[in-house]
Amino acid sequence: MGKGQGCVPSRSNKHPPAVESPAVSPKSAPRNGTPAVEENENAETVAVPEPLVTVNDPAVVTPTNKIKIFVVYYSMYGHVETMAKKIKEGVQSVEGVEAYLFRVPETLHQDVLDKMHAPPKDETVPIITANDLPDADAFLFGFPTRYGTMPAQMKAFFDSTGQLWQSQKLAGKPAGIFVSTGTQGGGQETTAWTAITQLVHHGMLFVPIGYTFGASMFKLDETRGGSPYGAGTYAGDGTKQPTELELAFAEHQGKYTAGIVKRLSSN
Repeated sequence: MGKGQGCVPSRSNKHPPAVESPAVSPKSAPRNGTPAVEENENAETVAVPEPLVTVNDPAVVTPTNKIKIFVVYYSMYGHVETMAKKIKEGVQSVEGVEAYLFRVPETLHQDVLDKMHAPPKDETVPIITANDLPDADAFLFGFPTRYGTMPAQMKAFFDSTGQLWQSQKLAGKPAGIFVSTGTQGGGQETTAWTAITQLVHHGMLFVPIGYTFGASMFKLDETRGGSPYGAGTYAGDGTKQPTELELAFAEHQGKYTAGIVKRLSSN
């Protein structure tokens, strides 16, 4: 998508050839040839991403009926999952846009999760792999905080996208972020802005919501997660569930992001 407006989401089925990388799923298709490399001062080799085929080229612009937004999340105690489902509702409320829920793979053994009293995962939500990401036109990534940054499970998933980085298949795709923290000073903003580095290296376009949620962002009569970076919730000791206001914030983010992506797709 895009008509000479720079890097905006493309739903083309034509992508630059993929480069094999041990960090991605074994389902990846092999390619002919090898990536360019450079030597650093430690005599190690570093793969250099191939030039991006820009969406200004008419040959790589193939419109489809509906815009696809992937809501990709990690949730240990269900708070982020609850918000993800509300965000999906917001996305689906925009005509011409479809939302798809995915969860990233769990990295902890079940014995550890049991000791942490983590509830079972929602098995109706499929597990995503790096190879699935190019099928989306945009993303909303959700996760709890671990000391002000994303948890290891989400970081492991982003670390598996090396092949996509090399072929730049995610460049130009919009992406937003939503979070969960235990306390008010626990990373509602830092968890989001430290995650932006993942988007930047892929060339994705970060879509914050700013203060578009309106007067509710200024209310002081109740505790509310979320920030201009994206929706959020406070989990407390794990027993606190997202409030109605926080869920409305999440639904707004889904609707707002879908509107932005739809506007980009029409240019």
